Amino acid sequence: MSTIRTPWPEPLETLWIVLGDQLDPDHPLFEQADPAHDAVWMAEVSEESTKVWSHKARIALFLSSMRHFAQQVSAQKIALCYTTLSETDNKGALDAQLKFDCQRMQPKRLAMVWPGEWDVLKSIQDTADALSCPLLLLPDEHFLSTPEDFRHYASGRKQLRMEFFYRQMRVRHHVLLDEAGGPEGGQWNFDHDNQGAFSKHGPGSVAPPMHFAPDALTADVLALVEDQFEHHPGSLAHFDWPVTPQQAQLALDDFIQHRLECFGQYQDAMWIDPCQDLPYLYHSRLSAALNLKLLNPRQVIQKAEAAYRSGRVSLASAEGFIRQILGWREYVRGIYWLYMPAYRHQNALCANAPLPSFYWSAKTDMACLQAAIRQSLDYGYAHHIQRLMVTGLFALLLGVHPMAVHRWYLAMYVDAVEWVELPNSLGMSQYGDGGIMASKPYIASGNYINRMSNACKQCRYDPAVRLGENACPFTTLYWAFLINHETSLMKNPRMGMQVRNLQRIEQSEKQAILQQAQKLRDTLTCTSADVV
Repeated sequence: MSTIRTPWPEPLETLWIVLGDQLDPDHPLFEQADPAHDAVWMAEVSEESTKVWSHKARIALFLSSMRHFAQQVSAQKIALCYTTLSETDNKGALDAQLKFDCQRMQPKRLAMVWPGEWDVLKSIQDTADALSCPLLLLPDEHFLSTPEDFRHYASGRKQLRMEFFYRQMRVRHHVLLDEAGGPEGGQWNFDHDNQGAFSKHGPGSVAPPMHFAPDALTADVLALVEDQFEHHPGSLAHFDWPVTPQQAQLALDDFIQHRLECFGQYQDAMWIDPCQDLPYLYHSRLSAALNLKLLNPRQVIQKAEAAYRSGRVSLASAEGFIRQILGWREYVRGIYWLYMPAYRHQNALCANAPLPSFYWSAKTDMACLQAAIRQSLDYGYAHHIQRLMVTGLFALLLGVHPMAVHRWYLAMYVDAVEWVELPNSLGMSQYGDGGIMASKPYIASGNYINRMSNACKQCRYDPAVRLGENACPFTTLYWAFLINHETSLMKNPRMGMQVRNLQRIEQSEKQAILQQAQKLRDTLTCTSADVV
């Protein structure tokens, strides 16, 4: 790509800042920017790829999508200052590049849609202050609620459970309601119907997601990433993500037509097939397009509901999918902005172990972890149960520091933007916030993985065994977790049954479990590649 850099108006009234996760075709600049007096500023900075050791596919997706958006800006005849990675000369820092360009361009003010990361917001505000240049912050109309909406919702509540927030959002936006204004089908949540596992024959014939072959712009980005980020994790061999709003729309329609009906029942299921590569199963693969704002969540919700109304998919499937968009996604963003910046420092379980090095290599003999991490390295993708109940669960049971887990997720997945990733990893996965997000720690033994996948049948460990050479590490660490946190967990009404199971274990066996768990920790964390 030759650098897109057009002459800017002089004097320059407003410099519109567009970040890598703000590539909205309905961005307010397209209505509000005056081509005669304004310009758009975008920059590729290495800091965004190196502050966490980002997956090559994550870097490539952001850069390709940004460059396609830049073409859209140019097509609107709006002046554009776009700095590529090869040109950046400010130690790869976003704020330094912005300051450098503002000193050249001398805008009278800066304008920006609310960003997706607290640190980015602060750094740009600080830069504007240092330049004595006013900063106009616009609400992010991409979302269906605002941080202020959530703050109002949270006021006076002792608990902030997603389910009740989700119900309010359903009513507010009139989604899946019956004629009387109640929930379609007589209930708000069909989660019980969304926990199916595959039979011994596996998922059957799954239509793969629509493939988007790299165009010339994306091909240039892939070559750039291989050259400049050679030692970063992951592969670009399977890169076929949508990088434009048009492609994102096609991906949405493809999912609605071919996989939504089975998504509901099998959204928690996992499957390993050495003869068939099925990384996405019945999942949508739309989260990256949503988080970069290539795709509007309103359109996603409307099309999923329309598929139910027309009889093409079941209510359980439509509701289960819509809950992820209208409920969980909006709720997580609310949590992030309500509690930041203190949120990232929470560590309710006092977990301090480093992240095992195999999280970056998939070199482990635990079949479920090996498969989930290998898939993550190959595709930059894993679905929510692989993240929550395989890689996240193991880190939780092992006692890994939640910030180490956070950095790994932020680095590894193409859809990772901090507002959505931090609460999901620190709060939901690692229970680091002590219950702000989750009503209990999401812990399980290897038996859960055995029930929801075929991984254990390909593993040398026995999920039903907690002691000995063939004991599943998940199971050993699960019981050790219960023993170590027994006193605090007994106070949680949702953990009572699990903790009471400890009463059936002799004290001598408990000691043996703790010793084996400690040996696992010593072995697995001695070669950590992550430092908290």
